[in-house]
Amino acid sequence: MELKKSLAPVINSGSKVLILGSMPGEESLRRQQYYGFPGNQFWRLTAAVLRVPVPPDDYELRLEMLRAGGIALWDSIQSCTRDGSLDTMIRNEKPNDIMSVISNYGKKNGGCLAAVFFNGQKAASSFKRSFGFNSLEKENIYLEVLPSSSPAHTIKLEHKIEKWKVIADYL
Repeated sequence: MELKKSLAPVINSGSKVLILGSMPGEESLRRQQYYGFPGNQFWRLTAAVLRVPVPPDDYELRLEMLRAGGIALWDSIQSCTRDGSLDTMIRNEKPNDIMSVISNYGKKNGGCLAAVFFNGQKAASSFKRSFGFNSLEKENIYLEVLPSSSPAHTIKLEHKIEKWKVIADYL
């Protein structure tokens, strides 16, 4: 199995919310773009949260939508081995240094970051195993696990949108 490495974080001083995925899938890694697989619902979900139209298939426009809305992106896993794109196939994972981002951008230290939302169970379980959820609570950071934007998580988009709308409370 080939070693996969995550993408750099997308964050700035105006970020109020950090959405953590697990590890980009094959298509996202090939494109070097978060949520680059066309079937992933991430961009529709975040556009619904921000109450803006879904940007066209232009990665920079999509990132600008997130930045303008106060949303940052990263992944719980820095590297792993995996065949294909499914989270269930992830092995030998190593965590990203998420707590340094929390330290640099969190409200406790003068930043704007107030909440971390996990895009699916794997992102949450990887973070919890590495850092524990109490590490965020100690930093006064709200956390919540959201339904995965992956097409493999087959609940209706409308249901996912309802769950994801909680993000707006922290923007």
